[in-house]
Amino acid sequence: MVVAITNIEFLNNPARFSDQYSIKVTFSCGAYLPDDLEWKLIYVASPDNETLDQELDSIVVGPVPAEPCQFTFDASPPDPSIIPKEDVLGVAALIITGSYKDREFVRVGYYQNTEYDNEEMRETPPDDIMFDRLVREISSKPRVTRFQIAWDIGPTASSDTAMGAANSAPVPSADDLGEDEEEASMKVDTDTKTAA
Repeated sequence: MVVAITNIEFLNNPARFSDQYSIKVTFSCGAYLPDDLEWKLIYVASPDNETLDQELDSIVVGPVPAEPCQFTFDASPPDPSIIPKEDVLGVAALIITGSYKDREFVRVGYYQNTEYDNEEMRETPPDDIMFDRLVREISSKPRVTRFQIAWDIGPTASSDTAMGAANSAPVPSADDLGEDEEEASMKVDTDTKTAA
């Protein structure tokens, strides 16, 4: 793996649902990358309907030196009008992806819990969603899936060569909450897959 994420920090967590996301990403790079890395933040409210996924923001970083790197970026909150009413409250997925030359090499999933900001409204939610009273909290345990890709940077990339499309990455979903808690807790840098 030429690029390895070493830390992701949400700088404003918890926050109001309508606040921007402020994220600091730290990663190491084992070889000079002459082309850009593209990072995206995706909000997944309905795991069974990919058409409702919202790409909140993307950022391009590069060229990338062979050393530890860090960047911070802000992303807009999800558009409430796209989220089905039944999927607003509770758990959603927040996905950070990293790609090189349009090949996805890492996908980091977090659970985001959205609820009202006071106990009374949490126990008896109003019929109509009051977005200005919603708060969000992002879990501290990410689930990381890494994909072997062809980095095309010479001999150092030979062990990371793979075939296939970056779009084959699975999206962690709220359905995982039905698993045993230990099984459902997100793993850091343990899953490595070859895109097929």
